[in-house]
Amino acid sequence: MRRVLMVHFVPCVLLGSCAYALIRSGSFSGRGNWSAALPSDWSAVVGSALIVGSGSVVLAMLVYPFQVRAVRVLEGYWDRWSVTARLSGVLIEVQRRRRHALGSRIAVGSDASTQATRVAADAARRLAAVPPEEVLLPTALGNALRLGELSAGERYGLATLASWPRIHMQVSDRLARALHSARTALDTAVNLCWSFLASAVLASTALYDEPVMLWLPLMALLLAALAYKGAVTAAQAYAGLMHIVYDLHRFDLLDALHHPLPDRADEVDTFWQVSQSLAGHPTVDLPYDHGRRPGSFRRGLSDPRDAHGSADT
Repeated sequence: MRRVLMVHFVPCVLLGSCAYALIRSGSFSGRGNWSAALPSDWSAVVGSALIVGSGSVVLAMLVYPFQVRAVRVLEGYWDRWSVTARLSGVLIEVQRRRRHALGSRIAVGSDASTQATRVAADAARRLAAVPPEEVLLPTALGNALRLGELSAGERYGLATLASWPRIHMQVSDRLARALHSARTALDTAVNLCWSFLASAVLASTALYDEPVMLWLPLMALLLAALAYKGAVTAAQAYAGLMHIVYDLHRFDLLDALHHPLPDRADEVDTFWQVSQSLAGHPTVDLPYDHGRRPGSFRRGLSDPRDAHGSADT
């Protein structure tokens, strides 16, 4: 319930309230009468709340199936359209130059000042949160999530994108709550960003002939930028938790898939074979281990007759 309110309902209420206030003020048909935008008595307050609330519920239900798409658009997956694909190339070059700039700040001499050392440490920390140059995306949000998607499991030989839906089901309750909280924060920030952007478009359309009121769409754009920054921060936290999942639960994934646990020398090779299997390319060198002795009827029984009692009775 808390996730539904934060992720879906609240952003829709903000957008609905903006649209309702603009409609009541008459801003779409001329100069607005802002005194009419606010309800004048309690009955009008209740009626306005019902209109905005019910409209927000319907809007939240309509956009709910597109949550993944809402995140992916802000990540920068824009290759499906030629215009956005060209823009993507430009922004990727910007991200690449920022990455080079961070790399140039890391190198400091042994006689560097305390301030220079601090700057280098901060640049190293920020550079560690950026994926390799060849897989950069055009936006900071996309790069924050891509770092987790392409490195969390790969450190152990597992393909993260193929194994994540399966290993996610094996995490402990404490880690599951942390993942849920980080994902909720990410989706909430993304939806707030879209809500403020849509509010800015509505306000700009309604108030184009009222220059004195143009601070409203500018404020909405500022809030959208703030929400986007929050989404990037939440994405970095989520990517960090993805790494922790593989640190703690990669062997639970093997156990759930009924594959034998490897020793340290064979770990990477075993997980690589698991990744091949998950991708639809099973290998013959990956045996099953069901945790039972040959000839048993079910796990924990050494003789099939024990399932129904001794053969002598």
